[in-house]
Amino acid sequence: MDNYWEQNSPCLDSSNNKQLEKTPGRTRKVLLSLGLLGAAAVLALVTGLLVWHFHLRRDVRVNRVYVGSIGFRGVSFKPEYEDPSSSEFQKMANLAVKELKLLYSRDSVLNQYFRTSRIHAFSDGDNDGIEAYYHSEFEVPVFQQTSLDEAFRILESRGEKTEELKGRMGFHNSNSLSVSNVQSGALDPRMSRTSVSEKTTTRIRITRDKGRIQSPGFPHTSYPSNFSHQWRLQADPQHRVKLDFHTLSLEDNCQHDFLKIYDSLVPIERRALTEQCGYPQDSLSFLSSGSVMLLTMVTNQEKNFPGFRAFYSQVPVDGRECGEPLSGETGSFSSPFFPSNYPPKVSCQWDIQVSKEKFIKLEFQKFAVGNQNENCFHDYLEVEDERFCGRKLKSEFIIIKSNKATVTFHSDSSNVDQGFLIRYEAFYPSDPCPKQFRCSSNLCINTTLQCDGWNDCGDNSDEVSCTCRTSHMKCRNGLCKPQLWKCDGYNDCGDGTDEENCDGCKDDGFLCRTGRCISQTLKCNGQDDCGDGSDESQCKRSLVLGCSEFTFRCADNTCISKINPECDDENDCEDGSDEADCSCGRRPFYSSRVVGGQVAREGEWPWQVSLHVKGEGHVCGASVLNNRWLLTAAHCVQDGQFNRYSQAHLWEALLGLHSQGQTQEWTVRRGVRRIIPHKDFSSTTYDNDIALMELDADVTLNQYIWPICLPSPAHDFPAGQEAWITGWGATHDGGSRTTFLQKAAVRIVNATVCSSLMEDVVTDRMLCAGVLKGGVDACQGDSGGPLTVKGSSGRAFLAGVVSWGEGCAQKNKAGIYTRVTKFRSWIKQNCGL
Repeated sequence: MDNYWEQNSPCLDSSNNKQLEKTPGRTRKVLLSLGLLGAAAVLALVTGLLVWHFHLRRDVRVNRVYVGSIGFRGVSFKPEYEDPSSSEFQKMANLAVKELKLLYSRDSVLNQYFRTSRIHAFSDGDNDGIEAYYHSEFEVPVFQQTSLDEAFRILESRGEKTEELKGRMGFHNSNSLSVSNVQSGALDPRMSRTSVSEKTTTRIRITRDKGRIQSPGFPHTSYPSNFSHQWRLQADPQHRVKLDFHTLSLEDNCQHDFLKIYDSLVPIERRALTEQCGYPQDSLSFLSSGSVMLLTMVTNQEKNFPGFRAFYSQVPVDGRECGEPLSGETGSFSSPFFPSNYPPKVSCQWDIQVSKEKFIKLEFQKFAVGNQNENCFHDYLEVEDERFCGRKLKSEFIIIKSNKATVTFHSDSSNVDQGFLIRYEAFYPSDPCPKQFRCSSNLCINTTLQCDGWNDCGDNSDEVSCTCRTSHMKCRNGLCKPQLWKCDGYNDCGDGTDEENCDGCKDDGFLCRTGRCISQTLKCNGQDDCGDGSDESQCKRSLVLGCSEFTFRCADNTCISKINPECDDENDCEDGSDEADCSCGRRPFYSSRVVGGQVAREGEWPWQVSLHVKGEGHVCGASVLNNRWLLTAAHCVQDGQFNRYSQAHLWEALLGLHSQGQTQEWTVRRGVRRIIPHKDFSSTTYDNDIALMELDADVTLNQYIWPICLPSPAHDFPAGQEAWITGWGATHDGGSRTTFLQKAAVRIVNATVCSSLMEDVVTDRMLCAGVLKGGVDACQGDSGGPLTVKGSSGRAFLAGVVSWGEGCAQKNKAGIYTRVTKFRSWIKQNCGL
């Protein structure tokens, strides 16, 4: 401040003017000196930083943990080695640590940065010896980390040459101790996250009886955050460990929460059999190569899920597990333990020989062998010197032009898969399909299936060069398809021929839902040209329209043009009412009997209910609407000659059930307080086939019991859309009901087509769905259960209630369901939903 006033206040007089005079030369010298000092300071700073970066920073070190195993030949396994507190364990552990240190001393990098090793466990090893499982810690400069990895790689490669790894130590009367193999690898960094606050280990000795393990809190609470646990499973010598998952539900992102299984007792990455997260659908049965297995679970801070339950057991190692001579004219063979995942480190060979004058055909009925890669280095199936791996094969058949064939299978030490199931058949070269039609793929089918409109071969070769029957139409591509499939919303021809000119508009016009035709140029122009908003229903921006049966009504009584806006995770109504009451149709924690169906996974359909009549067992299905109300079919609760199913006290509802007769901790049994069937239900036509059930007490909603979303009255389920049927009903017409919950995919069928199929007995309060080829349908015992359709947000909507049909899974017959959209006001009036 003083200098400022001296230089900028000319009105102040100085007592000595000469003292304020500055000569030009002196000023330049002062400035030059200051500049040189500044440059020197900058240079010194830069030099210091460079020195720190290239020299001092070279001493910045990180801790690296390597885990592995070391095998010792000629040492018998003792039961005491399973107890870390025993003197025998401690003695052997000390010797193993010394041997590791000796091995590291032979490499300059390993020797320089090695700090400590620890033995975690022992197991019965290969080649008449034992195996020690260890972790070793190294403190290494940042720039030397790759050198450390390379040093371990060299150590492992040398481990294959046992003569170079003979450590001599005093042990058992000075007998020599020989190292047979070494395997190691850096620890998965997710297992050493600093955020993990709880790290625990459980040792399990497997006996003849099965046992179970599960995540903490399962099934009543979610697993904890920032949690890491290891389960070390150990079987008897000459036995495998078998682990079967009963339930597995984790966060979808494996970088956050995951399970990992190792063919080891420490997490050696080269022995990782599988990594799992989310809600996997593949086989979840795993086997070890030897007597040990490690299961690890790691979680992070967010999104905790139910977890898992698994059962463990031991299986004797049998040399006859796979590979044998096959001499019959037909037969089958599979990978070891199929349909469980095959074990690591197996090799099998099948020698097939049939009659001398015949050839051999191999049919792949299931194939999942490792990862697809060009040369199939890891896991593979080999047929006549050609290797196969992955999950997609060029052909499902292999023709071997000989009466002899050799098939071999190999798996390495990691990443197992479900394997394969192969059927073989002998045939005469001149007649590969006796009395059958031969497809281009070499599949043989019944001659009656040729030119019937169905792609029975899978490559359409049975439908090529056909003369169409009178009941069929000719597609532009030459295929013949049933006339009933025309305009059903699905491209059956493959070129769209069957979906053209469908009571629709000429010149490529747009067909409104009311049947009116408008120009395609009027779509999404911001105006309701159809009059029902259907020309604006699939546009990015919704219009506020006059209300009709085709528009969604918001809570403020305004209507919008968007099709199916409810619970799609986007606010379309100004009052947000389209996203209200959307805690439905998606399993909590989800981050992702039926004819022709497959067994469902537990918790996959948490809105499915089994309705039991006391003393009779399962009778009908139902759907969960909330913690108190269920929806079922009215025909399920009608009185008959010998029963009084209309009486509520006779019924029990089982929620969260998967297997009939096998309730779990999460299965809830409730009585029924009252039944409300639709007053206009017709036992003749099954029109208005819908009923509500009120439970006698609330249920707690969870992963296994959760409501399905009810669609709005305007919700559109278009023809061709995929839907799912679920239930415990019969798996064929007249058959017995199934034990496990079944699921199957069907398609919504065009109403006009459905009426033709079902002889005009279908009302507008009914919905048709099925697979017109036959083989998939609801059946006896499925009645009252849900027809589920997934919306754009992944939420499940209740499109229909299983009602009736002609037989089960017949060709050109659909299943008939009560159309729920027609009964939304009735449901609202009777239970408030």
